[in-house]
Order: sequence, then structure tokens, then C-alpha cells
Amino acid sequence: MSVNKTHYTEANVLAFIETVDNLQKKEDSLRLIELMETALGEKAKMFGPSIIGFGKYHYKYDSGHEGEAPILGFSPRKAAISLYLYSGSAEQDGFLTQLGKFKMGKACIYVKKLSDINLEILQKLMASSIDFISKKYQRILE
Repeated sequence: MSVNKTHYTEANVLAFIETVDNLQKKEDSLRLIELMETALGEKAKMFGPSIIGFGKYHYKYDSGHEGEAPILGFSPRKAAISLYLYSGSAEQDGFLTQLGKFKMGKACIYVKKLSDINLEILQKLMASSIDFISKKYQRILE
């Protein structure tokens, strides 16, 4: 059985954000923390060395792979901010058409800056993810 090697750490979220070279990404990261903490009601924590996560759930796939992951998260990477809040539902696909300027990865949304996207739609995407994960997986409350 394969287990996820990335876990929540005790690293300081604000200290991590201070290491980001781009001032706009720093400001956007602080805004994302506000939005995600409000959406989920849980504080930001570092998940591995570079992902800021919110909440936690346990997943187990048919393949046997299982682990714990943040319910919502993001990472201010050099090329773009990676948003980890996409569940692939039809509802979310509808929201994506209204989101604004972004690129899509397999399971994440890449944005250059928050001003490129509609924050109301982002909040709807977050709420949809929280709902999806709460119904499909076991949420871990701390």
C-alpha cells in the first residue's frame, strides 16, 4: 500500500511567505489565507515545504493508495500560484468558465495573480470543494 509522504509540518506560514521573492505573490498569498480560512474556518498550516493547507481529510483510492491532504490549499510558486481546490465536478467546471485568466493542471488551477480572476467565483469553487470532500471523504477535525 502506498502512503503519501507529504504531511503537515510545524513550519511557520508567514515565515514561508516572506521567502517568496515576488511582492505581488506575497500580497496575494496573504489574501488567499484570509479567503481560505474564512471559507473553511481553519487556520493555515504548512503542508510539506511549499504548500499552505487548510483543514485535513483522509482519502483512500481503489488502487489502495491512501493518505491525508488539505481540504483547500495553495502554493506561491515561481511561475504561478497553484490553487489546490478543484474536485472535477460538473458544478466546478461551470465555475471555471467564469473564473477569469488561469491555466489548468490535472488537479490544480494556476493563476499569475489574484487580480486575474473573479474572487467571488473562487469562493464558490472553494465552497464546492469543501462540500465535495466532506461528502466523499473522512474529514479530520483537530
